[in-house]
Amino acid sequence: MTQAATNPALTPDDVLFPGEKPFPMLPAVDHYCGSEKLMKKAMALQADIAAEYGPLAMDITCDCEDGAAAGNEKAHAELCVAMINSSDNQFGRVGARIHDVTHEHWKDDLNILVGGAGNKLPFITLPKPRGIEDVALFLKELRAVEQQHGIARAIPAHVLIETHGALHDVWDIAALDGIESLDFGLMDFVSGHFGAIPGSAMKSPGQFDHPLVRRAKLEIASAALGHGKVPSHNVTTELSDLEYIRRDAERARQEFGYLRMWSIHPVQIRPILDAMSPDFSEVQDAAEIVSAAADADWGPIRHNGKLQDRAAYRYYWTLLKRARSTGVPLPAGIAERFFTA
Repeated sequence: MTQAATNPALTPDDVLFPGEKPFPMLPAVDHYCGSEKLMKKAMALQADIAAEYGPLAMDITCDCEDGAAAGNEKAHAELCVAMINSSDNQFGRVGARIHDVTHEHWKDDLNILVGGAGNKLPFITLPKPRGIEDVALFLKELRAVEQQHGIARAIPAHVLIETHGALHDVWDIAALDGIESLDFGLMDFVSGHFGAIPGSAMKSPGQFDHPLVRRAKLEIASAALGHGKVPSHNVTTELSDLEYIRRDAERARQEFGYLRMWSIHPVQIRPILDAMSPDFSEVQDAAEIVSAAADADWGPIRHNGKLQDRAAYRYYWTLLKRARSTGVPLPAGIAERFFTA
């Protein structure tokens, strides 16, 4: 008799990923906003998206970097704290981006955010690290500020890869404890090449086809996934053509392995979610295979004339979790059997 049979409390993660840190199941959309008006609108939209796709579909990032006017950094960080602590934040999925470590206010950002909302922050994003040293400095300061303010949990860190040095160190950065997501910063990456990469690479199809940009995207996704972190794709600049937005998200997901994508306008959210979601027919197959595997105590099974074993179960179980986080309907009985919350 298998361990799974003798201990029915074991979850599929316990059986299929024993001793491994669970892969983060983050919402497929990370929506950025910089002003109080846009933050409030984003949280109202988050509630609408939750009703349509489920409560795990959309994150919001309050932007202390590009959102704060020069000289107004403190007030803006305090605004972000107020938004995160407000009753409009129904799902606890409102994070923040701070200034980079060369900016004089970056430590103040951390102190204000963690001191004011440390128990509610789902993540803090660091922009423009020049290499692993900047990321390590940020993580050290974050842990110190958490301790200073009595925050018992380690707030997950998201790191923007948008400089030559960060791309060079991306595998080492991905290996650091405390990082949950690696995000690609396309615009700053292209700008950092001093005109060697044309401006057309800031939009499609160049952002996917230019060799230097393509290499960066693949390296970031590979490093993130290789270390159990979520790769998050850059924004699309298109604000009206929904099919264009959907195609950008679809290429990011299907060709480059990105599981999450930034949004900068409400119109972008649904096309991104639709493109990032698993196909329902594959979800149906996954449900049948995982259910049959559990019935067989996770031993090999035959499904539609093909052998399936634990290697396949790991894939299909992860797919079911991703379907749940993007609002794809699960077949009857699957949520009740395998998802407790």
